[in-house]
Amino acid sequence: MMIDLPDADLSPRRKRLIFRSDHRGTKEMDLLLGSFARKHIATMDEALVDRFEVLLEMSDPDLYNWITGQEPTPPEWDDALMDMLKAHRYR
Repeated sequence: MMIDLPDADLSPRRKRLIFRSDHRGTKEMDLLLGSFARKHIATMDEALVDRFEVLLEMSDPDLYNWITGQEPTPPEWDDALMDMLKAHRYR
């Protein structure tokens, strides 16, 4: 289920994270991370939002390979956020 909240319901920081997720540089990651952010950002606690913000600094190829299982996820990123990303399906 996609959460479609009016922009007014989100903090500026969360709106910025959605924008950054939608504008990664590769279409695959735009679609994957953008849809993930739109679905989950409103319900994430602040710690998870902090973690997601740091994750957005990672390179697209690395993230794509970890999320799709083409490469093992490094231990420092093998956490609840990565589990959510791996379980997310773009629709």
